[in-house]
Amino acid sequence: MRSALVSSLLTGMALGAHADVVTEWNIKAGELIVEAKLSTPPAIRVLAIVQTAVHDATSSLTAQDRAAQRQRPPGQGGAIDAAVAAAHRTTLVTLLPAQRASIEHAYQGALARIVDDRAKTAGIAAGEQAAAAVLAKRANDGTVSPAAYRPHATAGVYVPTASPAVPQWSQRKPWLMTTAAQFRPDSPPALTSEVWARDYNEVKALGSKTSDQRSTEQVEMARFWEYSLPPIYFGVVHSVARLPGRSVPQNARLFAAVAQAMDDAMISVFDAKYYYQFWRPVTAIRNGDVDGNDATEQNAAWTSFVEAPMHPEYPSAHSILAGAVGAVLQAEVGEGPKPVLSTTSPTANGATRRWTKVDDFTREVGNARVYEGIHYRTSTEVGAAMGKQIGELAVATLMQAPQ
Repeated sequence: MRSALVSSLLTGMALGAHADVVTEWNIKAGELIVEAKLSTPPAIRVLAIVQTAVHDATSSLTAQDRAAQRQRPPGQGGAIDAAVAAAHRTTLVTLLPAQRASIEHAYQGALARIVDDRAKTAGIAAGEQAAAAVLAKRANDGTVSPAAYRPHATAGVYVPTASPAVPQWSQRKPWLMTTAAQFRPDSPPALTSEVWARDYNEVKALGSKTSDQRSTEQVEMARFWEYSLPPIYFGVVHSVARLPGRSVPQNARLFAAVAQAMDDAMISVFDAKYYYQFWRPVTAIRNGDVDGNDATEQNAAWTSFVEAPMHPEYPSAHSILAGAVGAVLQAEVGEGPKPVLSTTSPTANGATRRWTKVDDFTREVGNARVYEGIHYRTSTEVGAAMGKQIGELAVATLMQAPQ
């Protein structure tokens, strides 16, 4: 049921927005990732590879091929459309083999809309070559490294046996960063500090499953951002990609920068998470009598509004993603017209939320994680700051390079 809802939401976005070939294929790739039931970090990696291949393919086309497509009547396609389709098909078939039938169906449908000529052949070749090159570079990026995680335990005493999420992610090869620890933050607040007491009591009051202090608006935010797969973030990116006058190569570069920034953000945040091993609110609040802080009162039955993810708390992964996406979008719009940013969420029954400023979008994501009861305020602020640095690195590396 959830997959059907996601698919219908994404399809609706595509039909109502007059998207170009890059945004249309990005929506389709998001649907395929949902169909494949990937968790968030692997899903983000897939789209980073896909969007990088698309960018490289469109960049490799000759000026003659680009000009020829611009001169064609709408609907006839050309080298650019063929390159984007082929780059998607080649990467997605490799990364999502169980979805081959859906991928091939989308690919053949895209090719059928392009006039058969030399430009179409050149575009397909460019897409396939770019995809093969990116796949080869990322084949040994550390994704399949052993998930070496040693639970904290006392000999002979039971601890929960569920496996934590992607403890090997910090071993991956980044796209933009020099190392996984390049933006590793300082340690979380000391448990005896006033900041810790502030964070503890805020999430205890607003993030409890039974909280009577959380407003209706805060509940809506929490439900909305319970979803974390790439389509919710790329929906925000589409708000910029659909601005009048943008070209396919511009959007290919924008999507590649966002996708690489998001993937590096996941590498960075899981490096920090498993380095600091900081406890989630549900653990801290049930053990508030052992943190050495008189301002944190224990509640042994406390439960978060949404279920806590299976990985350490600090920093917030959602916040680092929002910070990375926001930094790229802020640089892309610059001093020009500021679009209204928007996206939809399956965990909020398809609701749409909108923001007139990038900072409002990133701030809401952090607030939502507190209202959900799974993050502390400091963690969301630190995560957003890390993401901003990574997004700015993507801008410096990709967005300012010659097109």
